[in-house]
Amino acid sequence: MKLHTLKNTEGARKKRKRVGRGDGSNWGRTAGRGEKGQSSRSGSTRRLHFEGGQIPLFRRLPKRGFKSRNHKDYTVINLSDLEKTFSANDTIDEKLLIEKSLVPKIKYGLKILGNGEITKPLTIIANHFSESAKTKIEAAGGKCELV
Repeated sequence: MKLHTLKNTEGARKKRKRVGRGDGSNWGRTAGRGEKGQSSRSGSTRRLHFEGGQIPLFRRLPKRGFKSRNHKDYTVINLSDLEKTFSANDTIDEKLLIEKSLVPKIKYGLKILGNGEITKPLTIIANHFSESAKTKIEAAGGKCELV
């Protein structure tokens, strides 16, 4: 087989319909667009969600809730994960957590949550701490440092 001998399979290429080429072609005069109306005019297009003048679905559905534009989605990690991964007197920050693959990436900042127990004194550097996390870390002899 050579490139110059390749041919399309039967029916793979279809000739485009040439409309508006006289009444003898069966697609003359109105060219398949029907009589009058919006879609018979040149340049006519309708939005994808247009429902013929009926109130569109997205306007009929009830709107619920509120999404703040200023919401910061912090990367969170629990004390139980820190307890398993790190040894006593370690200093934990964002870079170290990414290196240890505990978090994929940190977009806005890091927040430590108090789920689980901690027995080792750890120094943790983060943007936010939950109240329970802060009390547990300090009770174990560790430090909470805000960035």
